[in-house]
Amino acid sequence: MFGRSKEINKSTAWKRLESQAKKMRKIQMRDMFDKDPKRAEKYTLKLDNMVLDFSKNIIDDKTFECLLKLAKQAKVKQKIEQMFAGDKINITENRAVLHIALRNKDNTPIYVDGKNVMPEINNVLAKIKSFSEAVRLGKFKGHTGKKLTNIVNIGIGGSDLGPKMAVEALRKYWGKGINCYFISNIDGTACAEVLSKLDPETTLFIVCSKTFTTIETLTNAKTCRHWLVDALGEPAVSKHFVAVSTNAKEVEKFGIDTENMFEFWDFVGGRYSMWSAIGLIIAIAAGYDNFEKMLAGANAMDKHFLNSEADKNIPLILALISVWYNNFFNVRNHAVVAYDQYLTYLPAYLQQLVMESNGKFVNLDNKFINYQTSPVIFGGAGTDVQHSFFQMIHQGTSFVPCDFIVPAISHNEVGEHHEILLANVLAQSEALMKGKTVAEAASELKSAGKSVDEINRLKKYKSFKGNRPSNTIIFKKIDAYALGMLVAMYEHKTFVEGVIWNIDSFDQMGVELGKQMALKILPELQGSRESKDHDSSTKALIKMIKKMRK
Repeated sequence: MFGRSKEINKSTAWKRLESQAKKMRKIQMRDMFDKDPKRAEKYTLKLDNMVLDFSKNIIDDKTFECLLKLAKQAKVKQKIEQMFAGDKINITENRAVLHIALRNKDNTPIYVDGKNVMPEINNVLAKIKSFSEAVRLGKFKGHTGKKLTNIVNIGIGGSDLGPKMAVEALRKYWGKGINCYFISNIDGTACAEVLSKLDPETTLFIVCSKTFTTIETLTNAKTCRHWLVDALGEPAVSKHFVAVSTNAKEVEKFGIDTENMFEFWDFVGGRYSMWSAIGLIIAIAAGYDNFEKMLAGANAMDKHFLNSEADKNIPLILALISVWYNNFFNVRNHAVVAYDQYLTYLPAYLQQLVMESNGKFVNLDNKFINYQTSPVIFGGAGTDVQHSFFQMIHQGTSFVPCDFIVPAISHNEVGEHHEILLANVLAQSEALMKGKTVAEAASELKSAGKSVDEINRLKKYKSFKGNRPSNTIIFKKIDAYALGMLVAMYEHKTFVEGVIWNIDSFDQMGVELGKQMALKILPELQGSRESKDHDSSTKALIKMIKKMRK
């Protein structure tokens, strides 16, 4: 069994970390930097053109040692090997977890139930390559013979957030004339706003649903189908719709040629699926060569994750630092700030990856958990967020650990823009770490010529406690390879957190309850039938909404 009988918060390593945390709460990072000139060098790791500096964290050698012992006690190494071996570590759904196989560039055999999955994966990749190139070159044309330049991805959750994030991150590589759109929300406005921008003759829809029954996706797909048929007629459907699914019968029933159906597998979870045929829009937009580079970058991180020693393992160390604050400093939030406009959607993608994976309260031994699991992930693009939530990060009553992500070289080197951007990200991490004491604030005010009364009135307002932790992740440039490394790094970090918390990071039972109840409420909103099952608030709200809609 993938779980373990002894609860991790009762382990020796956990108890030592509790004791260590009491000591470290009294330590200032600025003092640790003053005492150890080589601190940054000690806590910096490199992989290809990526650098991770985790020195601005409230850790010392003893803390780091204790965290590594926690990973050992949780059998992280063994669990990593089980995942790569194709063991069914998703125990609630009895499935292997093999998104790593999708980017297995060495093509070494990976087995599930005694069957090597690589031939099927390679077949689908070849199909993605052939189709994406045909669309980009205008060989696969629309019903009226025009080139398809407007590509619309219809999906939700992992079938939307991953490809949407990646397509935007690789915008600089989009093919000439290609435009990409995403429809996910069941709100009719999502469809209406996208369709209002499109020409039916040049539009290709990619319907992403493993079962081809997802209500949000199928409702949106049917609306788009009606729009297309009204403009071009029923025969146009097969030239303007393709599917990423496993349900050939329903795909064909919809009017899609099953030759244009791209498969993926049960061992690929939704939020880990951008590497599969779900990434078809990435291949069309940025080109299959860049899609392959993205897979190669992820594969490089996979190999690093599988083969590196714990004290040099980037995803593992990031996970341990997260657990350190989450479980021993009672920190409930984590911010991800990308100083690259093309990574605008990365925080939203990571919200699903982290919180859907690890937002669980039952462990692998079928017991309720009595310790904190997933933190709340939020973030945005720097420098915009410096003028929104950074006030709280700098002077709020609780600290928020941050990940800063930045490329050394921009895709758009315009004047001094990128140097100013780089100066900002470096300044933010240093300011959060150092802070500014009341005495330092008073000295600055005095130098500015303020009176004694003004100094006494303002010095506390101008002070910063500091000692706020952050990781700085630098890439030479955010290209497809770097993007693959970055996303795989966060996938593996999330997995290690789940291993330590002894939870199944690969199911999403919490998504289902609201959907089930929505299916019960829908007929009541559409008709006169009333249910006795609802609470008084829900009953009243249904009545009020029906009255308003009349």
